[in-house]
Order: sequence, then structure tokens, then C-alpha cells
Amino acid sequence: MTTQWQRKRAILTALNSGEFVSGEHIAEILGISRAAVGKQITALSDYGLDIGSVKGRGYKLFSPLSLVDSAALVDACHNRCFYFDEIDSTNAFLLQHGEELQSGDICVAEYQAAGRGRRGRKWQSPYGSHLYFSMHWHFTQGMAQTMGLSLVVACSLVSVLAKFGAENIGVKWPNDIYLDGRKLAGVLIEMSGTADSGCNVVIGIGVNIAMPAAQGELIDQPWSDLQQLNVMPNKTELTLALYQQLLDDLRLFETQGLSAFQSRWNAADIYQGQQVNLQLGEQIIVGEYQGIDEQGGVLLATADGVKQFVGGEITLRKA
Repeated sequence: MTTQWQRKRAILTALNSGEFVSGEHIAEILGISRAAVGKQITALSDYGLDIGSVKGRGYKLFSPLSLVDSAALVDACHNRCFYFDEIDSTNAFLLQHGEELQSGDICVAEYQAAGRGRRGRKWQSPYGSHLYFSMHWHFTQGMAQTMGLSLVVACSLVSVLAKFGAENIGVKWPNDIYLDGRKLAGVLIEMSGTADSGCNVVIGIGVNIAMPAAQGELIDQPWSDLQQLNVMPNKTELTLALYQQLLDDLRLFETQGLSAFQSRWNAADIYQGQQVNLQLGEQIIVGEYQGIDEQGGVLLATADGVKQFVGGEITLRKA
């Protein structure tokens, strides 16, 4: 951990009680001036943290922080584990170092300066508020072997979150996770290689844990976070559970393909049997959603019969 983040973490530890803390008290803890504390607080606000100040009372962190115990995480992982307070993107880091990695190596960060979602959308990544996680995997048979991978990862997420008490959780094709009808988590899969020889894949996952109010206002769709659960998960335990579930599921996927996951997907699919609008480029197709096929494509009952849609820029919305 850099000296810069040691100081920032010390301030956040003092503020994470949920009560007001005076600038003088923080200055005394850190051995710096009151003015320096003010500059540090301003800098922390730039990381998406909801920190307020009241004259005569001090500073308060309005959204709880959930930080990974990096020592416990690294110790419990059988693979290489890279942990950062701040990084551009966990996916980008693993993609950059793909030739040096082995299947199952992971990267976890508390803040992403350039977090990305599907189709290049910005993924809101306030510091210490959510889980930003990426895993490297090598598929020996190339890109063709990865057909349906995003659905498998979504099934892994559902299994893990259910173990931590998430009820009414489901999936929306191809890889969004919903809690009580609102988006909780997303998956971004990126790869390098060829269609018929080995390829390196990076599986990026973002899970909303405790969304700061100001950051939530920047999101253009209904969202949820794990604060809705009866018991807030320990972030380190959640990360390790996801790591192990992915190891198990990806090994199964390598040997049995998507067919081993179709029943899990169908059980969690929130659009099963509903009328939907499928947007394919500029074209919108209306029909009854009938789940997925063996390739992970969408099956839609239309006026012209049941049709399959797979690949390309497909968007699925409830009619």
C-alpha cells in the first residue's frame, strides 16, 4: 500500500463509525495539520465517497465502507491475487498481463478510475463501496469454447449471492444480476486469441454493495445493492466465495459446456415466459421470451414462429 493510501485509509477508518468526527481529531491521529486534513477529505470526495461536513461537528461518511482484508484474501487464494486500492480497471490489468498469468488468477480493487460495463458503458466505481473483481482464464480450444460463458458466470454469481442471503435474485440475458427487480451486478468478459486455438479470457464482475446516494443518481436504470439484505456480507468472504465458485463452475464448463448450467439459468431467469422487446441493431422484435438454447442464444416466440438470436449487439427489455 502506498503512503498516500495509508493516509487516506487512516482517515476513512476514523470516519467509518457513521458519526461526525472533528478535523482536529483526524489531524491528531495522522500527525498532520488541520488544513492538510481538509485537502485529504476533498481528495476522497473525488473518489465517489459521500462525505459531509458541518461546522463545529466535523466530517461524516454517510455511506458505509466495505473494504477487503487484503492479507486474508491473498492468503486464502491458491492462485495469484493482485489487490489495489486504486486502479484504472481490474479487467485491463489482467488483459495487459495475460501471458504471465494462469487460469484462476484474480485482480481485486477498491476503486476503478476507468471501470467499464457492457458496450463500453461507464461502471460507477466509488471507493470501497462495491466489489470490483476480475479473473483470468485460458481456454485451450480458443474462442469457440467460450460460447455461453457470460451466462455461466451469471449463474455463479447467483449461487454465491444466494448463499449470503439474497432472495428474489435472478438473471437477465446475457449476464445481468437482479435483486428485487433492480440491477445488482454485472459481468464484462473480454478476450484475446483466435477462434480455433488458445485464448485468454478476463471475466470482470461488479457487485453493488453499498451505493453512495450521489453515485446512485448517476445511474440511468433502477439499481439495488447488498444493503437490502438482512445481514450485510463480509466483503472478503464474498470475494473468496466468488473466487471458489468460479473455479468450480469454469472447470465444469470446460468439460461439459453450457448444458451443465441450463437448469440453473432457467431457475433464475427473470424473463421466462414474458413478452419482451429484443433490439437487434435498429430492428426491434417483439415476442414471448422462451429462455436460452444450447449455445446461449435467446429463444423468442414471434408471429413467425420460434426464432433464435445469438451474438451481435442484442438488447433485451421487458415489453
